[in-house]
Amino acid sequence: MDNRDDQWHVGERVFRSRLLVGTGKYKDMEQTRRAVEASGAEIVTVAVRRTNIGQNPGEPNLLEVLSPNRYTILPNTAGCYTADEAVRTCRLARELLDGHNLVKLEVIGDKKSLFPDVIETVRAAEILVKEGFQVMVYTTDDPVAAQRLEAIGCVAVMPLAAPIGSGLGIRNPLNIRLIVENARVPVLVDAGVGTASDAARAMELGCDGVLMNTAIAAAQDPVLMAEAMRKGVEAGRAAYRAGRMRPQEASPSSPLVGLIA
Repeated sequence: MDNRDDQWHVGERVFRSRLLVGTGKYKDMEQTRRAVEASGAEIVTVAVRRTNIGQNPGEPNLLEVLSPNRYTILPNTAGCYTADEAVRTCRLARELLDGHNLVKLEVIGDKKSLFPDVIETVRAAEILVKEGFQVMVYTTDDPVAAQRLEAIGCVAVMPLAAPIGSGLGIRNPLNIRLIVENARVPVLVDAGVGTASDAARAMELGCDGVLMNTAIAAAQDPVLMAEAMRKGVEAGRAAYRAGRMRPQEASPSSPLVGLIA
């Protein structure tokens, strides 16, 4: 099996890279550019309320470093605590990006844990889908909530692995697997990844991709970590496609019959 032919779809778009990366928390735009390049990502997410993509004329514009001609820009609603805030942010992003309708929806319910508010997320998703947005939605690792958001019309469901920025890795692999098994849209782990083995684990569970920011940006060497994350995602996906052996009691790798006396 050749990973170069292993494409995935979200909405109307087709991608090969299964690693999606954020653009916050880097020391400067040059480091952002280098890390994104090293990650091999095709989709780059941008917090519209925190990053200038044209709404602040005269200030450095991220799109001058990460061109929409090269990357699919995924505006997100980070920092929104109500459905109304999230909907307004998506409308602004669509205006700034000339009608771009692919967005990442997140509505936070608690400032300390940064856990999503599922009720407000559902309300925002219903509005955005009706307005023609293609919504990739950040949510808890609750399989029922994931099914509800898919039924609304979200084009991808993105359960957290652990709290945003925690780096704790996948806390509840059973729930992630249940979401994957029940979904008919792409499932991507979003939030909580800490290192490359976490990314590989997400892919081994059958996820279609992994989205991360802090795990790369907060590393001692973000560019090298971005490369490691790319390789972790690729290795995990290849292992999933290959089909792991069934866990069993110890058995010799070589046959015992016919041994030289």
